[in-house]
Amino acid sequence: MAARIRKAVFPVAGLGTRFLPATKTVPKEMLPIIDRPLIQYAVDEAIEAGCDTLVFVTNRYKHAVADYFDKAYELEQKLERAGKTEQLELIRNVLPRGVRAVFVTQTEALGLGHAVLCAKPVVGDEPFAVILPDDLIWNRGAGALKQMADAAEESGASMIAVQDVPRDKTGSYGIVATEDFAERQGRITAMVEKPQPADAPSTLAVVGRYVLNPRIFQLLESTRPGAGGEIQLTDAIAALLAEETVNAYRFRGTRFDCGTHIGLIEATIRYALDHEKLSDAASGLMQDALREMGVTELQ
Repeated sequence: MAARIRKAVFPVAGLGTRFLPATKTVPKEMLPIIDRPLIQYAVDEAIEAGCDTLVFVTNRYKHAVADYFDKAYELEQKLERAGKTEQLELIRNVLPRGVRAVFVTQTEALGLGHAVLCAKPVVGDEPFAVILPDDLIWNRGAGALKQMADAAEESGASMIAVQDVPRDKTGSYGIVATEDFAERQGRITAMVEKPQPADAPSTLAVVGRYVLNPRIFQLLESTRPGAGGEIQLTDAIAALLAEETVNAYRFRGTRFDCGTHIGLIEATIRYALDHEKLSDAASGLMQDALREMGVTELQ
C-alpha cells in the first residue's frame, strides 16, 4: 500500500493560441463549460481524489486563474447585501475549506516536463498528480483521477491515464505498449510519441492525467531538452519505466479534448444535456436547430 496523493499539479502556463482572439485576455483554462471554467472541473476532480494542495504552474502574464481562486470581497459584499445567498456560496466555494492553492511561475515556456519540475519545491518527496485541464473527463461515477489514485494507492505504482483511440489516429497521441493488462490497468513497457498506425504498439493513447512517484523530479532534472528546447514529461516517464513499475490506467468516463474547438463544443453539449436544470431546454434547442438546418434524422 502506497501513500495517498495529496497534491495535484496543474500546468496552466500555455498561451492557448488555438482560441485567439478570445485567449488574448482570457486563459484557455478559464473558458467556460456552461457556468464553470475548465480549471474548476479539473480542481473538483483533484479534490474528489483527496488532494488538498493544488499547485498551479503559470506564467507571469496570466493572472486570471489566480484571481479566480482568490477572494472577491466587493462582489461577496454586494451579493450578501442583495440576499443572493446561492450565488454567494458558489463564489465562496470554488475552493473548499482545507484546500490551498499555490502558484508557481514558469519563467520560460520549456515544455510540460519543465512545468512539472517547477512544482518540485511545493510537492516535495511524495507521490502527486498532474492534471491537464484541456482534457475534460466526464463521468457520472468517480472521477478519472480518483479512480487512478485508488489504483496507485493499492499498487504503489505510478499511473498514466489512457484511452482507446482508432488506429488511424495514433499519429496524434503518445501511445503505450503494455503487458499483463487486466481489468483497467497494465504495466507499461514502452511509450512511443505519435507513431504511424502501422508502427503503433497498441491503440492506448496517453491523456492528461498522471499519478507519479517523486522520483520523476530527479529524472526530469537530468532529461535533455528536445525539439524547441523543451523538456518532455514523456521522456522522463520513459526513463522511469526502466526503474520501477508504471501502469497504464484505462479510466471510466468520456474525455473531451477542450484544447480544440470541436472538443470544447462537444463538452458543452454533453454537459448541457446532463445538466439538472438545462437538459430539457438544451435538448429542445438542439433539435430545433437541426430541423431548421434540414436534418430530420440523426444517423
